[in-house]
Amino acid sequence: MPHVEIWHQPAELSEQARRRLETEIVTAVARAYGVAEGVVSIGTESVPAQQWDEQVYRPRISERGNTAGNRLLRSPDY
Repeated sequence: MPHVEIWHQPAELSEQARRRLETEIVTAVARAYGVAEGVVSIGTESVPAQQWDEQVYRPRISERGNTAGNRLLRSPDY
């Protein structure tokens, strides 16, 4: 039962963009893990720019371990 969490700086997606994002993520995750699309869940959280380093970058990206069960699949280029 994969769960994807998306942290982002404040932005509003149109309903069409939100549905497209949801569909593409669910399809990719279900295919990668070999599970039914119905078991994939997605959460989003808006984080103000001034809190990004403290709430997201340091704990979830730069200070994240890189073990078999805890990988960062892609690093940002900032």
